Amino acid sequence: MFKNTKNDYIGWLVIIGAILLVMEILFFNSGLIFSLFISGGMIYLGRKRAGKKKGKILFIGGIIFLVLSLLNMMTFKFLLVAILLHFFIQFLNAKKKPKKISPEITKIEPTSDEETMIKSEPLFENIVLGQQKTPPGAYEWNDVNIQAGIGDTIIDLSFTMLPKGETVIFIRNLIGNIQILVPYDIDVSIQHSCIMGSTTVFEHHDSKLFNRVLHLKTPGYETAEHKVKIFTSLTVGNLEVSRI
Repeated sequence: MFKNTKNDYIGWLVIIGAILLVMEILFFNSGLIFSLFISGGMIYLGRKRAGKKKGKILFIGGIIFLVLSLLNMMTFKFLLVAILLHFFIQFLNAKKKPKKISPEITKIEPTSDEETMIKSEPLFENIVLGQQKTPPGAYEWNDVNIQAGIGDTIIDLSFTMLPKGETVIFIRNLIGNIQILVPYDIDVSIQHSCIMGSTTVFEHHDSKLFNRVLHLKTPGYETAEHKVKIFTSLTVGNLEVSRI
């Protein structure tokens, strides 16, 4: 019963927060979308000109402008108060009904039908800030499934031996660039979503993407013995898939 009450409580908070966000945009802060668009554009241009002083200024300015826009939102203040209220209620409940923990000793009987799991080290980790890339020399391949905050991801498939069948690369990135280098004898399928950025997949180039989803694949993908399926998602940034 407590679990259902907690789920209803959180559900109501989400509904109220969504209603407040719509009301704020429509009636109280109509310039919010414009502010977010400007800050996103500054971050994107700053990433594109990262090697220049002007690019760094644009990038840092965009981050600051984005944070200030979020802090000034009525919805953000409501969520902050709701979180504090949630922890306060949890504290009061814990005082009224302290949780009792008693040790339970369970004897595990060995069974013959127990499955054996094999653990392998991933190539990449989830990161908030920074660049990740595959080793410069030969390395053992493992399918990729990561999330990143701000930074670039570079995957070079020419230094590894891909297994037969379908290899999977799954990258979700907030802000940054994704570069994937594929040998000439490997077929690929790409599913890419982007809020703002550009895409270069072999000879296919889209310089200005805005809230787009792309599905591309090489002609021989379905029957290929070695193939790579690529799923990428970017809020702001560029995707490049090229032959090597």
